[in-house]
Amino acid sequence: MKLYLNPVFAILFIFTTACNSGSKQEKKTVEKEVEEKVKEKKEEKNNIIFFGNSLTAGYGVEAEEAFPGLIQKRLDSLGYDYNVINAGVSGETTASGLSRVEWVVKRQPVEIFVLELGGNDGLRGIKPEETNKNLRAIIDKVRQIHPEVKILLAGMMVPPNMGQAYAEEFQKLFPKIAEKKNVNLIPFLLKDVGGEAGLNQPDGIHPTPEGHKIVAKTVWEYLEPLI
Repeated sequence: MKLYLNPVFAILFIFTTACNSGSKQEKKTVEKEVEEKVKEKKEEKNNIIFFGNSLTAGYGVEAEEAFPGLIQKRLDSLGYDYNVINAGVSGETTASGLSRVEWVVKRQPVEIFVLELGGNDGLRGIKPEETNKNLRAIIDKVRQIHPEVKILLAGMMVPPNMGQAYAEEFQKLFPKIAEKKNVNLIPFLLKDVGGEAGLNQPDGIHPTPEGHKIVAKTVWEYLEPLI
């Protein structure tokens, strides 16, 4: 699938993400929520951690409308005994994600770890080899703490404002990492949503509640076989 982005969308994509870089306050809020979730489910072993940026955090929508919240509803409706923990932070890069992942995964048992990071790296023009190194390190750290964990990596694309060669190299990162690290892959998290004005908020980046429903459907396709 090719993602076509007009110039206005590309500009909004960069501007909004830059303005939406994660604050210390938001990270503290996420940490508090994770702690509360752990206390509520301290005996629960079937935890699914969604670890990502504003897409995972559900920027601009209610927590239950974001795709991790919708996944929890799907699990509950089907009678699956799984607990979803949303550990998304707006503006997160792979570098900042690497710095906090140990704290997150040490808090509780983890059955499945969904890794959704890299988009902000691409928008900031960070060298693909740096993103590659950080994503691999995150995977290694999670496995070091939870050797039996199942990992699902969410692939992303970026608009060609950094150049077509950069965009193509960035897109190829995710399947290469999935193959080398033997993790499961969602080819493109925003399939059928990215670039669709009616499914995104006015910033052109973050999905609306309807957009999140489609994202949840895409995620579920690759998540369900791991359950």
